[in-house]
Amino acid sequence: MYIFLGNFSFLEICYVSTTVPNMLANFLSTSKSVSFVGCFTQVYFFFSFGYDEGFYLCIMAFDRCLAICLPLHYPRIMTKELYTGLIIFAWSGGFIFFLTPVVFISQLPYCGPNIINHFLCDPVPLMMLSCSVDTTTQLIYSTFNAIFMIGTFVFILCSYALVILTVLWMPSAASKRKAFFTCTSHLAVVFLFYGSILVMYVSPGIKHSVKMQKVVTLFFSVVTPLCNPLIYSLRNKEMKAALRKIFRTEQATHKI
Repeated sequence: MYIFLGNFSFLEICYVSTTVPNMLANFLSTSKSVSFVGCFTQVYFFFSFGYDEGFYLCIMAFDRCLAICLPLHYPRIMTKELYTGLIIFAWSGGFIFFLTPVVFISQLPYCGPNIINHFLCDPVPLMMLSCSVDTTTQLIYSTFNAIFMIGTFVFILCSYALVILTVLWMPSAASKRKAFFTCTSHLAVVFLFYGSILVMYVSPGIKHSVKMQKVVTLFFSVVTPLCNPLIYSLRNKEMKAALRKIFRTEQATHKI
């Protein structure tokens, strides 16, 4: 579990680094331009890391399912070879999967004005800049997103359905609480991540207003990664003890 969490944390750093530094630079700069190559490089890495995050959430759900449903068989199933292969797949899957949509979008004719009303290079505003309406590219983009998002989300739901069934059969109330406690952080991250992107990218994005595109993109590209470390940290007993100690020290200082 902690090996997957460590990789997931590093992935979050990479995911945020594709957008936030450039976004902050644009806020401070008077020139808010980006090259064609730079724009599509950002699109490719941002969505590839986003796909990787979905794959990692699936792997972590599978890991919790094995640990709770088959605890005695867990060391035999989750071998070093298996979790190493899962980690390699999670890191490489997004870069392979999103290659086709980004190639098709980059081949669209762009004849100006090349102005994106957005804080990052997002595929939907880019397709809106095209001189011609290419329904094939829109269909490919929506299809890849739908396959990935619905597929991974259903896999996570099925994994937790098995977990819930197993927990309900546990005779001890303490065992039930412990099993649910190990899953709450992961479920919170799953619903934060998928709650926004399912609305934005599975349905045809051209129909969404520009303001809605910005708000939803800001939520899953900045707000969700900001909340993830807090969600996983607050389930750690040592972290909670340290926070209590800090707040007690501050209250004592104010009283003095």
